[in-house]
Amino acid sequence: MNRPMNHSQDMRGSFTYPETGATRHGPLPDGYQHLHHTTRVGRGRAAFEQAGAAVTGWDMHRRSGARVRATAARAEAGVRVQVSLGAGPLRLAAPCEVVWAAYEQDRIGFAYGTLTGHPERGEESFVVDIREDGSVWFTVLAFSRPAAWYTRLAGPLVPVAQRLYARRLGHTLRRIAAGAGRPSD
Repeated sequence: MNRPMNHSQDMRGSFTYPETGATRHGPLPDGYQHLHHTTRVGRGRAAFEQAGAAVTGWDMHRRSGARVRATAARAEAGVRVQVSLGAGPLRLAAPCEVVWAAYEQDRIGFAYGTLTGHPERGEESFVVDIREDGSVWFTVLAFSRPAAWYTRLAGPLVPVAQRLYARRLGHTLRRIAAGAGRPSD
C-alpha cells in the first residue's frame, strides 16, 4: 500500500552520515561503496518531462516493485520517504529524507539520505537530464556502506543488488518515458 506517512512517522530518525548533499556537487566521499549508473530512457522534451515527473513523484520506484510512503506527493528537500522492497517477513524498509531536489530546464531529480533504521548509510540521487541532441538520460549516483548487521554480513552482495536495482529503475523509466508503463496505483 502506498499511503502518505502521518506526522509521528515523518519525525523519526536523523541522518546517519555526515556528507549530506555530496551527490549534488561531488566528489563522492571516501570510505563508501560508490555507484554510478546511467541509462538512456528516451528522446525529446515530452519523454524528459514524463521521466522527470515519474522520478520526483515516486512512480519510478513504485512501478519497479517498491512500496513508497512519503510525507509529500513530490520530492522536495525535507520530505521524508520510506522505500521498502521484498515480501512478508523479508520486506526491508529504508527510511530516508530528501536532501536536495532539482527542477531545472534540462535536469530533474532528487537525492535522499539515509535515516536511523536504514540498512545502509549514505545518499542516492536519481536524475533525468535532456542533452543537446534531445536524448534523455537517467542517472543513479550513490555512496553507501552497511549500517545493519545483515548488510555487513551480506558483504559484496549489497553493491551487486544496488547495481541491479539501479538497472531495474532505468528499464522502468524507459517504459514510462515511452508511455508503455502500467498506470500507477
